Amino acid sequence: MDIERIELGGYLRLEDFMAVVRHHEKVALSEEFCARVEKSRAMVERCVAEERVVYGTTTGFGRLVSQTIDKSQAEQLQKNIILTHAVAVEEPFGEEEVRAILLMSLQSMGCGFSGVRLLVAERYVLFLNRNLIPYAPSHGSVGYLNVEGHIVAAMLGEGKIYYEGELLESAEAHRRAGIEPLSLSYKEGLALINGTISASALAAVAIHDLLGAAKAADVVAALSLEGLKGLVKAFDPRVAEARPQREIADTMDNIRRILADSQVVEAYKDSHVQDALSLRSIPQHHGAAKRVLRNALEVVEAEINSTGDNPILVEEDRDVLAISSGNPDAAYVGMQMDAAAIAATGLAKMSERRNVRFLDTNLSGYPWFLVHNPGLNSGLMIPQYTQAGLLNEMRILSTPATIDNVTTSANQEDYVSMGYNACRKAVLTARKLEYVLAIELFSAFQAQQFLDESLIRGRGSRAVYRRMAELVPVMKEDMYLYPHLETLRNWIHEGGLVKTAEEAVGELK
Repeated sequence: MDIERIELGGYLRLEDFMAVVRHHEKVALSEEFCARVEKSRAMVERCVAEERVVYGTTTGFGRLVSQTIDKSQAEQLQKNIILTHAVAVEEPFGEEEVRAILLMSLQSMGCGFSGVRLLVAERYVLFLNRNLIPYAPSHGSVGYLNVEGHIVAAMLGEGKIYYEGELLESAEAHRRAGIEPLSLSYKEGLALINGTISASALAAVAIHDLLGAAKAADVVAALSLEGLKGLVKAFDPRVAEARPQREIADTMDNIRRILADSQVVEAYKDSHVQDALSLRSIPQHHGAAKRVLRNALEVVEAEINSTGDNPILVEEDRDVLAISSGNPDAAYVGMQMDAAAIAATGLAKMSERRNVRFLDTNLSGYPWFLVHNPGLNSGLMIPQYTQAGLLNEMRILSTPATIDNVTTSANQEDYVSMGYNACRKAVLTARKLEYVLAIELFSAFQAQQFLDESLIRGRGSRAVYRRMAELVPVMKEDMYLYPHLETLRNWIHEGGLVKTAEEAVGELK
């Protein structure tokens, strides 16, 4: 990465968000960020000094909103909310997801509606830049509160923190890092756990990876189309003109450029009338998935640059207003991630069907399961089982979370968005899609040994296969397959497959 640091305070795009989350780019706070935070903090101080009724600051939380909190207890209230809300359970998030939540918290503070002190934002910067990773269980949220509670608790000296790769009690991690645990003041506990912080953070990770996987799906599909002697005439631009959906035309263009100059395509162009749907409908099905993902990107980037805090603090006629609202609702990202999981599963089901065509000698003309001496050798029979198992999981994950409801807080919150679970499962769905594509890609590569070597492959195909020959072996007989599937999945996940194709044919759409 060329960026030395990413300054927060302006509009943050997804690619910069992920540069911090995944590539550990350092962050800094701009003057605008600091000014907004300090201005909103002054509003909180004024409300407390004037003993105004402000939800979660001088009142209790949820159903306890009618309970007034004395000014002398206002700071204890903020610690209490963290300790009682840090109740997510089961396996913890990995480093990347926690970093995403830390960064999303900073983005929320920087909007200038939450009333936290600047030193709180600076503590989040420190945790990101020094890669202090709070231990945060990942299950049990309805859209907010629980996961964030664990992260803030770790900053207060409770719970655990990963420091330099070692999981330590929070107090010990602070000691080794040479910093004192954070203490909270008025409204800060609420501001740090409220809103759509964790849901939006997970949605950002998910949509980044799903958009990359959608491009990778076009590359893999093009290789399969060529390897299965498919007909490129189905990708004639006039077909897209008859159905003017932008993503259909974009996908057709991607496929044609990857297969440009392919003598394989030319040799078989008149061999049959039309292909199976998993080949000839690539633009239509991939295109529909891309439309969903692009819509989701627009929503996610808006959330990255928002706050879902409640209440928000604003000025009006030299006075301060604390406005309670429904902005903590995570339906925006939740519904988009439910749809994104469905789109990802659509891409995966196409991939699995194309892969099956490689493995069946009646459909491909290649040896059973793409291996010499089938019978003694099983070849690529069982990776397709893996695809089938993953696809089943993806179908389960594609059941929308946001259609569900359970009331919480003694009916004060009489519906909840369930957006968090939609976003968490979108992250899982992206990972599984990458594996499904990796298995199809491996089949396309292995099929090359059975396809006329004198025929030149497409411009993009040649580049991809040259690189793959450096990553994985040609299978002449049964071998240990797992490491090679992991290699290809990581190559897809890290963007290597798409980059290799784009270096040969230009930017994919």
